[in-house]
Amino acid sequence: MTARHLTIIGAGLAGGLLATLLAQRGWSVDVFERRGDPRVRGYAGGRSINLALAERGLHALRAAGADTAVLDKAVMMRGRMVHGADGTQQLLRYGRDDSEVIWSVSRGELNITLLDAAERAGARLHFDQRLDTVDFDARRATFVDDTSGTRTEHEFAALLGADGAGSALRTAMTAHADLGERIEGLGHGYKELEIPPAPDGGFRIEPNALHIWPRGHYMCIALPNDERTFTVTLFLPNEGDPSFASVRTRAQARAMFERDFADAVPLIPDLELAYERNPVGVLATLYLDRWHLDDRAVLLGDAAHAMVPFHGQGMNCAFEDCVALADHLDRTPDRAQAFAAFERERLPNARAIQAMALENYLEMRARVDDADFLLQRDLERELAERHPDRFVPRYALVTFRRLPYATAFERGRIQRELLVEATRGRDSLDGIDRTWLDAELARRLPPLPVET
Repeated sequence: MTARHLTIIGAGLAGGLLATLLAQRGWSVDVFERRGDPRVRGYAGGRSINLALAERGLHALRAAGADTAVLDKAVMMRGRMVHGADGTQQLLRYGRDDSEVIWSVSRGELNITLLDAAERAGARLHFDQRLDTVDFDARRATFVDDTSGTRTEHEFAALLGADGAGSALRTAMTAHADLGERIEGLGHGYKELEIPPAPDGGFRIEPNALHIWPRGHYMCIALPNDERTFTVTLFLPNEGDPSFASVRTRAQARAMFERDFADAVPLIPDLELAYERNPVGVLATLYLDRWHLDDRAVLLGDAAHAMVPFHGQGMNCAFEDCVALADHLDRTPDRAQAFAAFERERLPNARAIQAMALENYLEMRARVDDADFLLQRDLERELAERHPDRFVPRYALVTFRRLPYATAFERGRIQRELLVEATRGRDSLDGIDRTWLDAELARRLPPLPVET
């Protein structure tokens, strides 16, 4: 194999983008995918939770020249539309205005766009090729076509694992070396439902928002699609009441929805059938201490750091991985050094966004309609306007900036402390000692770096 040849395992979102970026930079790239070509057979992904595309992911798509094609089919979301238990609705904006929004995108459509981009850039795509075994010493991988039983051997210089949370490459690497793998389940699962278009073909509810029905220990969300549908996701504990253990039948599902999500019931005409038919998805966080095996293999995206979906950053983080890995491979001729540098840069940031994703579940299901939270949010907006060079809400740092996740996590911790201290015991912003608050803010938060 030539020094400029790389083999990518997985032709999902990260694999398609990484193949594009590397091929554009002159690498010889082969991509192996266990499923069939979705452009021929239709998309057959396991999950269909809509994806929230934010600035980090957009930046990566711009680098690949794929941003326009993706945004053409995306739906803008200005903020969270919070549905109270009493039927009231309130829009909580994500950013200052429509310059700070996120985009709801279809996983399947995005995957197809990136596969087309990878082929145009010169990558070779091989479908129905499941990674079966890897001989790291001989640098030989064996793939199996499960439709025909055919086995194929492939010599490689290096394997790049973009094959998701159930990564076959990670399994092979773990058999060769201890990666420090541990998986922490959330104790909650999810089930998908759908809001169809209105009779006139339009959206049934506000399209430019992520809808949330927060109910303390559980919640529903709905994200818009360009087909004028909404993908609805119910998140429940695995045990307890209510939970997926206690809500099993059609009748139990309807009773729960009529009690807790009453305004959603008329929007989901096939509620009972979909609840009975659709499986319960698993929510867990994957931690690894090592992502690479000298110069022979490296993991990225969900294969290295799968996270729960509550910050909408899993794809965006994976796309940042793709750009970072391509940059390190270009800068450092020694692949082992490039892989190690990539891991040093990205692992602390992956840990930070994994933690923030877990925290955001609590915020979404229990705090978005809490009086203390809303008061702190009002003060947060005020401080962001008065001190734009120092105080940017953590959500905005994560979603609309490309500051390292670890930096956003630490600044967010300090900012939350200031907000809690300033609003403790208050039910309004009247009487807050802003002189003290401004001085504390200047003391604890250095100016933000200017992004290029």
